[in-house]
Amino acid sequence: MRKLTPSLLLLLATPAMAAGDKPFFSLANTDFIVLLGFLVFIGILVYFKVPGIIAGLLDNRAESIRSELEEAKSLREEAQTLLAGYERKQREVQEQADAIVTAAKAEAEAAAEAAKEELKASVARRLQAAEDQISSAEASALRNVRDQAVNVAIAAAGDVLAKQMSAAEANKLIDDSIATVEAKLH
Repeated sequence: MRKLTPSLLLLLATPAMAAGDKPFFSLANTDFIVLLGFLVFIGILVYFKVPGIIAGLLDNRAESIRSELEEAKSLREEAQTLLAGYERKQREVQEQADAIVTAAKAEAEAAAEAAKEELKASVARRLQAAEDQISSAEASALRNVRDQAVNVAIAAAGDVLAKQMSAAEANKLIDDSIATVEAKLH
């Protein structure tokens, strides 16, 4: 009742009180009827503990908001942890990629060196083969030249002998050759 007294005094100091033509506490005064209805409404709300229910609902809502905030905070922390993990994995993958690139470059350089060495060896083998072919061609040419020289010498000797030899001497040489062939065949 003590809580209602100051608010009741405030309500009594309305312009309707100043109107003076009807008494305020009369059922004919509409302002008094509205005041009574309002006080009855407030009384019903207090009787059924509506302010406590509203306060409880507000407390429940505040608690649910608090739990949602805590859940959001934990989700944020989890997201930050995941992000840090992904960033770490990305760094590791980048380091692996760099290592692979470095290894590939080294392998390519080694392959290039091996190819150079093999090319040098191949060139050396081909040069050796060419030198062998040149030596063989020189030897063959020398043999051909010797054979040709021998043939020319034989032909020249035959011409010289033919000019120096008479028909009788030629017949005698032919007969001797035939005799030698007969002796060797029998």
